[in-house]
Amino acid sequence: MKPRLVVIGNGMAGMRTIEELLSAAPDKYDITVFGAEPYGNYNRIMLSSVLCGEKNIEDIIINNRQWYLDNNITLYAGEDKAVVNIDRGKNIVYAKDGTEAKYDRLLIATGSNPVVPDIAGNDLAGVISFRQIIDVNKMLELSRSHRKAVVLGGGLLGLEAANGLAVRGMDVTVVHSNEILLNRQMDRQAATLLRNELEQRGIKFKMPARTKALLANEDKHVKGVEFEDGSILECDLFILAIGVRPNMKLAQQAGLYCERGIIVNDTLQSYDPSVYAVGECIQHRGDTFGLVAPLFEQAKVCANHLTGHGVAEYITLPTATKLKVTGINLFSVGHYLGDDECEFIQFSDLSLGIYKKLVIKDNCIVGAVLYGETTEGGWYQQLLDSKQDISARRDKLIFGEAYATQDITA
Repeated sequence: MKPRLVVIGNGMAGMRTIEELLSAAPDKYDITVFGAEPYGNYNRIMLSSVLCGEKNIEDIIINNRQWYLDNNITLYAGEDKAVVNIDRGKNIVYAKDGTEAKYDRLLIATGSNPVVPDIAGNDLAGVISFRQIIDVNKMLELSRSHRKAVVLGGGLLGLEAANGLAVRGMDVTVVHSNEILLNRQMDRQAATLLRNELEQRGIKFKMPARTKALLANEDKHVKGVEFEDGSILECDLFILAIGVRPNMKLAQQAGLYCERGIIVNDTLQSYDPSVYAVGECIQHRGDTFGLVAPLFEQAKVCANHLTGHGVAEYITLPTATKLKVTGINLFSVGHYLGDDECEFIQFSDLSLGIYKKLVIKDNCIVGAVLYGETTEGGWYQQLLDSKQDISARRDKLIFGEAYATQDITA
């Protein structure tokens, strides 16, 4: 009899782990997957493309239901199939509707939950997080009958939501608590170019600003947002995009050790040796995760151990940031701001909307910000990850790989 592997979470991290596992050892486990959404596995990072009309839901499905059947995977999908309890004493998980599954190995991939600010009115109709297909469907429906949207959050998700709603014809204002857009990924110069370009597309900004309360009409639908400075901005759609938190509630209830996320070691194993975890729900060596690249790397390592090979270790590397808005090119990686011990190489042509900055420390690239022209981003990241000494090409580094290496390789 095969050992039983149960996966809680039908998202990108959990299913990439299963894909890696099937590739290496297709007959190793009897696999059961529980997902809270009524779909197969889909590409969550492409939801913004659905919102702006570049793709539809079918385009972003990674594994449809037939894939699960073809790979002999039992899929329980939908709100009633969401797991509500893990009994680690009996090695059984229980779903909301009473469905249960016994496991020999358990993989928790519950992702993250959107941060909802603790302000009056956050439960009004027309207040939506940007996280799931159902959220996008609600936004699309409201965009057809409503005009004014406010997006709370000037990060990647917020700007993608704002762009999508603007493309749909809405009057959109982005509210951000910082005076710099994408302040966790960009410096002031790049952020200014980005804001200018988005303003040319009709998107407005109120920043820095702090929300105080959401205002309701007689139907308990949002009609405006009040700020701490006393100003009021009219809106009939309010999008929450101020970040996510690891969804570790199930793990905590099961007695697994958690801090900001489910604590895992370098093999993606929790403190219970039969329980693994990957994705946005975990905390590894103090880090939590919100971008897809580290999730896929975690999937490889976790699958390696689930197959019994047991040689891979997960190492957190700097992950590049890119904005999924057509026509806007930006790239950021590493310590993009630098510190007093760093040196900076910069190039800008504001008339063309091009800005490049490399952050150098001990003759190595430790960070980079590119706006407008990002084709060299991958090369800069290779230099960063490998900690290559760039002394010999330093004076030409900002102009890209072909120019910077021509004398060295000649």
